[in-house]
Amino acid sequence: MREMLGGKRAVLVAAILAVMAHSASASAGDCDSRILSTCINADSFWPHAGPSRFAAVGGTETTPAGRASFGLVTSYLSRPIVVHLPSPGPDGSDRDVVDNQVNGTFLFAYGATNRLELDLALPVTFAQNGSGASAITGGADLSATATRDLRFGATYAIVPRTRRAVWAPRVGPRQGNDWSLAARFEVSGPTGDRAQFASDRGTVFVPSLAADFRAGRFFGGAEAGLRIRPVTEFAGARMGSQASIALGGGFDVLARDLLSITLEVRALPVLVQQATVSRDGGQLTSTPNGTLIAPAEWALGVRTAPLAAGDFAIQATGGGWLPLSGEAPVTTPRFRFSLSLVFAPRGYDSDGDGVLDAQDQCPGQPGPKSSEAGAGCPEAPKAPEILDITNSAPPPETPKKTTP
Repeated sequence: MREMLGGKRAVLVAAILAVMAHSASASAGDCDSRILSTCINADSFWPHAGPSRFAAVGGTETTPAGRASFGLVTSYLSRPIVVHLPSPGPDGSDRDVVDNQVNGTFLFAYGATNRLELDLALPVTFAQNGSGASAITGGADLSATATRDLRFGATYAIVPRTRRAVWAPRVGPRQGNDWSLAARFEVSGPTGDRAQFASDRGTVFVPSLAADFRAGRFFGGAEAGLRIRPVTEFAGARMGSQASIALGGGFDVLARDLLSITLEVRALPVLVQQATVSRDGGQLTSTPNGTLIAPAEWALGVRTAPLAAGDFAIQATGGGWLPLSGEAPVTTPRFRFSLSLVFAPRGYDSDGDGVLDAQDQCPGQPGPKSSEAGAGCPEAPKAPEILDITNSAPPPETPKKTTP
């Protein structure tokens, strides 16, 4: 077991070192165009590893010590990058730089302690089309597939949630709390295909705070943070550091995580001005125009966790652009559909008997690890002994005492 855990740590450390080495050696020439840089990440949806009840709102629960979580989140985006280009006509024209895109993110998490989780995300593009930079440069269109920027980080539970199922009796040491708080920190390294709108210009630092609460069958979550990155521009669409705000609410339609519905909204206000591009002869010029944009989306989802005491979850969401402005900003798709399959052990021991819910045959009743009724079940009471006197000889008579 120690060798296995040591191997997982080694893989994570190797991935971190690879990103740092790539970031240090990445050529600025891939992104050095001041006006037509392709180093804008078209997909702003960065799902988290580890336990979570929402697609885009970071969870506050962490993977238990010595355990691992893994999953796959896929999403379809429609027209995430559309730019307005100058043309001989007075109004210019719009170009679908990235028209349709299908992305996937492989997620991994490891519980370093019961409150500290190490995270790793490997995003890829399975399929895409669009004009790419060819609308302006005359080069090739987007390639059909691409690698995207690797992300790694950590989550620390500041106010941890008691590891018990919400439906379990709230008694004794398993009483638990109705809210929890966690700190997250991620780093995204420029490892993706830089000509395919699949990578940022440089390293992106993502600190955030996540909180959640529960009231009966209702639950909610919130996350606020930053994405700190250098400024990049493609034809007037400028991407730089962003604020990050995500809110979610949900309701358990069926108990024991069998069916829940969720509604989420998230916004990523860009903290740099956009620009207006004009053509003067054969030259493009870009002038900041004072406009600020806020890519924002909403998503309605359904979630079920019918296996392994809720550790294996399936979630599907659909939504699109949240119109906070007149036109959809860059990196905001018209609509998005996503599907996630995640195995994230939560280490629940709802009755506090030392047997995890995933193996406990009676998760609401404390019992020993081994019993005739099953692991974690209380021993059945023994039936009282009944004496059979049908064939017994009558007791000898006690001689009577006589008085002299």
